[in-house]
Amino acid sequence: MRFTPQKTVLLLGIVALGLLPACGRLPSGGPVREEVVTQADTANAEFAVYPVTRAFLPTVAHWPPTGNTERLSWLQASRGPLSQAIQPGDMLAVRIWDSGDNSLLTAPGQREVTLQETRVGPNGTIFLPYVGDINVMGLSPDLARARIQEELEAIVPSAQVQLEMAGGRSNSVDLVSGVSRPGPYPMPDRNYSVLALIAAGGGVSPVIENPQIRLMRGGQIYGTSVERLLDNPNLDTRLYAGDRVFVENDTRYFLSFGATGTEAVHRFTKDGVSAMDAVAIMGGVNDNKADPQGLLILREYAPSALDPGSRGPRHQRVVFTVDLTSTDGLFSARNFEIHSQDLVIATESPINDALTISNLVGNFFGVFSRAGAI
Repeated sequence: MRFTPQKTVLLLGIVALGLLPACGRLPSGGPVREEVVTQADTANAEFAVYPVTRAFLPTVAHWPPTGNTERLSWLQASRGPLSQAIQPGDMLAVRIWDSGDNSLLTAPGQREVTLQETRVGPNGTIFLPYVGDINVMGLSPDLARARIQEELEAIVPSAQVQLEMAGGRSNSVDLVSGVSRPGPYPMPDRNYSVLALIAAGGGVSPVIENPQIRLMRGGQIYGTSVERLLDNPNLDTRLYAGDRVFVENDTRYFLSFGATGTEAVHRFTKDGVSAMDAVAIMGGVNDNKADPQGLLILREYAPSALDPGSRGPRHQRVVFTVDLTSTDGLFSARNFEIHSQDLVIATESPINDALTISNLVGNFFGVFSRAGAI
């Protein structure tokens, strides 16, 4: 029997299609949804599967957070006096005006004298000639000026005092990182806030993603985000002398895998990242390969989430499934919160295998058609 090119290619096509069920799936860049979720139905399954729907969102909202993310408290804003308080290390410049003809402080014809800048001592005092030590610690510049003038009136009745202050280390805060001009900053008053300090430092560096603020005070670390601070002015906390402020990147991240725009580690770009946000951040899904009904989010909970009486999943390892072809799935994806270290997988459509075999058969037809024409 003689095989024509047409009979040969038909035979090869039949053989290829017959081998498809026997060979399983062809090699691919990601899993198929059914391959993952069907394993949850086995008796020894080590993970649970939960479809992300409107009815499920209130349940998962009460489950504990995951990922090794700092969970820091923050301080509410408060109002302080609109003046400085003199502390040890501050520099005071005292100018004394005297209209008397026989003054102890001024020369003949001189009406004012500026004393050399004086640093406030550790005990909170400054020294003035003919007067001695004067305690000014904790006073505002206006009250300190009045006290100095009162002490001088005993020897120079007509004296009038003018006082200027430059804050020292005990009246300064440190802006450590994440801005254009880090360094120590004197506090202009006792109502100096975190955002005012960041503005004085030139603002947040543009290379920082979702900038986070860390405030060190008295051995304690407080934290929040710039986004949250801007949205809630009542959180723009007042600084205390000696505070240290850092601005840094958000350390939270999620991973993408499968038929996605990019397979990579992705930083959180804002405080709350939803499943739809994650799809946008990772560049969407592959139009030619991805199964729009098979967006998977893999997450691992701590063992304590399974304790009796705790509101949590049935297993530590959980797979959430998102259907991007239904209205409920799309809305629910916008409200489902991604946690740090989640793995977002865009599964591949099962039809890709059939299309691959079809393409192979089509290529065979093309080859032998050309061969028959020779």
